[in-house]
Amino acid sequence: MTGPIGVGIGWRPEIAGFVAELPGLRFVEVIAESVPTAGPLPAGLPDLRERGVAVVPHGVRLSLGGAEPVDPARVAHLAAVAVLTDATLVSEHIAFVRAGGLEAGHLLPLPRSREAVTAVCTNVARAQAELPVPIALEPIAALFDWPDDELDEAAFLTEILDRTGAHLLLDVANVYANARNRGTDPLDLLDRLPLERVAYVHVAGGAERDGYYHDTHTDPVPRRVLDLVGELCARRRPPALLLERDGNHPPAAVLRAELDTLAAVSGFPVVT
Repeated sequence: MTGPIGVGIGWRPEIAGFVAELPGLRFVEVIAESVPTAGPLPAGLPDLRERGVAVVPHGVRLSLGGAEPVDPARVAHLAAVAVLTDATLVSEHIAFVRAGGLEAGHLLPLPRSREAVTAVCTNVARAQAELPVPIALEPIAALFDWPDDELDEAAFLTEILDRTGAHLLLDVANVYANARNRGTDPLDLLDRLPLERVAYVHVAGGAERDGYYHDTHTDPVPRRVLDLVGELCARRRPPALLLERDGNHPPAAVLRAELDTLAAVSGFPVVT
């Protein structure tokens, strides 16, 4: 994705009809592992592509932060989905999901150590060698920090981006969640990240539970996350923003209102 694109939404089968009716939509993101490479694209995606809507495959299972080499079959799948969707970019997480043959079923945070930086960069390089398009890396929301951290988050992410040449998928909801749970100022991170490397931005909702803020993707986007989007755009407006809603989908009018609010906060045209 090059140049301003605007506001998009995470494509899910449950809201495919709603997404298809957004007249000004410029891009969507699809979970790469949900797209079979042996058959046609899920119903609805081909029509979006024919309209000129860009599709970004978003991986969740590569485990780029794992100590083990990234699985070539999983990289091949992501590469194939990029080709099937005519993507110009793919994205994945700075996290691990498996170790020693065990699957966690969740995106797990890495210790911010130099050893972890090397592991991520090695796996990203392995993936980049097989992918037909550039990759954007997304830092995750984490409920804890490892005791052997050597770097703060900004230094950790910047070193990974510098060494890999990858783009940054900045999740503003994750920035808010991590700052809220750590008791830090989210603006400090925005001020130290290489914002010129941002390919696009995730925005999602969350909820307070048991003293922690959880990045649920099933709740409305809170005002403080929207304010953080405004702060980000005041520093450097990203090329695109994407609303993530993975479940508990509200009525269409509510989703349209969230998309309109994102457009208003960022200064991009409405897509509804």
